[in-house]
Parts: sequence; C-alpha cells; structure tokens
Amino acid sequence: MAKSALLKSSLAKKYWMAFTGLFLGLFLVGHLFGNLQLLIPVSEGARDQFNEYALFMTTNPAVKVLSYLTYLSIIFHAIDGVLLTIHNRKARPQGYVNFKPSTNSMWSSRNMGILGTIILAFIVVHMTMFWGEMKFGGLDDTVYTTANGEEVKDLYTLTIKTFQDAQYGLLWAIAYAFAMLAIGFHLSHGFSSGFQSLGVNHPKYNGFIKKLGMAFAVLVPLAFAVIPFYIHFVLEKI
Repeated sequence: MAKSALLKSSLAKKYWMAFTGLFLGLFLVGHLFGNLQLLIPVSEGARDQFNEYALFMTTNPAVKVLSYLTYLSIIFHAIDGVLLTIHNRKARPQGYVNFKPSTNSMWSSRNMGILGTIILAFIVVHMTMFWGEMKFGGLDDTVYTTANGEEVKDLYTLTIKTFQDAQYGLLWAIAYAFAMLAIGFHLSHGFSSGFQSLGVNHPKYNGFIKKLGMAFAVLVPLAFAVIPFYIHFVLEKI
C-alpha cells in the first residue's frame, strides 16, 4: 500500500481512512434525514421544524464535536487523495503504459484524486453558503420566533430561496447533483474497501458487502440530489 501524503505510516493511513470513511457514511445518512425535511411545504410547519433541527446541529456540544471531526476527516480525505495522485503520477516512469486498467480496477478507484478535488470544492462552497451563513453570516434580518418561543436564524428560507432563485436556482441544483455524482463514485469504491482495510474480508460475506456498498453509493447521493430539484420545480414558492 502506498504511504499517505499526509501520514508517514501506511498502516496509520489504512485504519484512519477506513474508520473516518465509514463514519462519514453514517454522517451522510443522518444529514440526509435532516435535509429531507426541506421537502415539507412551509405551510405544514417545515420552517420551524428545519430551523430547530439546524439550531440543534450547530449548538449541541456533542454534535458540534462530531461535526468538526467530520469536516476535518473529509478535508483530510480529499487533500490526501489529490496529493497521492500527484505523487503517483510523478513516480511513474516515462513511457509507462497502463495496459487495460479497467480490467483490474474500478474507474472510481483510479480517479480518486479528481473525485477528491470535486468533493473538496463542494464542501467549501456548501459550508460557505449555508453553514457559514448560519454561524457567522447576515441572517439577522430573517431571525424569527418559533412556535416554541425560541429565536432562531431562518436557514430554511435561505436554503429554499437559493434553489428557487429564478436566475441561479437551477444552476445550483445541477451543481449540487454533480457533486453528489462525485460522492457516489467515491462511495462505490470506498465503502467495501473500508471494510477490507479493517480486516472484514471473507468470501462468505464479501459479495454482500459489495452489493450493500453499491446500493449505498447510489441511493444516498441520489436522495440528496433529488432535494434541490424538488425545491426548484415542485415545492411551493416562498
């Protein structure tokens, strides 16, 4: 196994990447359930429900610790993938020909550097537009009082208006879907390889893990990608 560009020990990289990768998979599921609340019409209480969820996710001490660990893990994963790709290409002898690489590995496993770059760019934009606005941005004009009498920032309205914007809303939805495609390819390789790195590797259940990983890689990013298009084309305008 090639040594990590950020960690000197290949064994440390092996377990770090496996644990963080599988943890990020769980984070995606939790984040998806939270984002699915955006599909609820504002007339049915979606505004209060989503904003209370966002407030909990940004103020609860335990969740904040897990969130920061998640962000650091994703950034490490993406940067390390890019640096490893550069390192491997520089180390490749001139005139080297990789004969039919598709017969030996998946496309996603051969292009993790590209996928990592796309995902890293998405994280930066996503956090700037939403998490950054929630924590540090100018949402003060949209602070409102919930049914429980609590003042919160209206992240629901910011999110809905972003994807319903007449000029750029559809473009943001397409860009979001493109990022989910990159995450899907990444998961298609990383899910099963994470289990293998932790020693869960046996002919008896390898097939099941691979199928579960492919299903996860398709269904979770697809569910995320549907949300902005539903907001743009179907959800009632606000």
